[in-house]
Amino acid sequence: MKILAIESSCDETAAAVVENGRSVLSNVIASQVEQHIIYGGVVPEIASRLHAEAISGVVDTALKQAGVTLEEIDAVAVTFAPGLIGALLVGVNFAKGLALGAGKPLIPVHHLRGHIAANYITFPDLKPPFLCLVVSGGHSHIVAVEDYTDFKIIGKTRDDAAGECLDKAARTMGLNYPGGLNLDKLAVGGNATAFSFPRPKVDGAPFDFSFSGLKTNVINLIHNAAQKGIELNQKDLGASFINAVTNLLCENTLAAAKEYGYKKIVLAGGVSANSVLRKKMDEGAKLNGYEIYYPELKYCGDNAAMIGAQAYYEYQKGNTAGYDLNAVATMPIDDVRYE
Repeated sequence: MKILAIESSCDETAAAVVENGRSVLSNVIASQVEQHIIYGGVVPEIASRLHAEAISGVVDTALKQAGVTLEEIDAVAVTFAPGLIGALLVGVNFAKGLALGAGKPLIPVHHLRGHIAANYITFPDLKPPFLCLVVSGGHSHIVAVEDYTDFKIIGKTRDDAAGECLDKAARTMGLNYPGGLNLDKLAVGGNATAFSFPRPKVDGAPFDFSFSGLKTNVINLIHNAAQKGIELNQKDLGASFINAVTNLLCENTLAAAKEYGYKKIVLAGGVSANSVLRKKMDEGAKLNGYEIYYPELKYCGDNAAMIGAQAYYEYQKGNTAGYDLNAVATMPIDDVRYE
């Protein structure tokens, strides 16, 4: 089954053709990073306009690279939630037009489910059940993946996402967008114990996260040093802050795996590309006898291949939508609704 997938939830206009949920025939991404750098982050209105400009060409290129025509496609899939509402609407409306015009089924895909499915591309033999840490600029979840379309949230952030926390720290340090990626590069070789940061816990919810205090702490540290004319070692500061964030992510995930008896741990989302997080999860998995999986770096960020992968399993489950499908800005991964 060949699925044409479209992703436009944030600042990447993407289209891909994926066969049977595991084989990527094409994966095309039009990045908006250069346009958003001057603002230090994504501007929703600009993102929406750029999606509208790029989407037709991106989809056309994806079909050509896959060597198929729209008539040879079996279904059209699209990210419909969650994300920036204006950006989502561009993709959803374009996908509805394609599906309607070509007479193809329309498959709505939850963005976070797509991130998890990126691992099915990297690891063709990977199957649920497993425990997944989904960590990105807007989300930090520990999810029990019981089946391809059966998810249960074990833990989640109570405030900021880990990716946002890293991005804000990077921005305050003067690094360009995307902050988390540039912070990871800067911190290589830095002293991860040079600066001390709090280790917030959520009372009564041992697997939940809280990153807002950590974010405030590093911002105040940087501002106070600047006011006093103190020059901070950027490399050490970056390494120490990444160490604090990744410690929280790893500790909660490994504890959840032990509590719920999972032997397979999967990482997903943009922050799963972080080199320190990967190293710590590797070490934790080895120490506890867990299998560990994370996507190829090119599938960690937003892309349409992951949407096509998840769409295959949504279709098998009968999760298709009518042409009245709408975009939704917020929606939990374990309670997906298409109306």
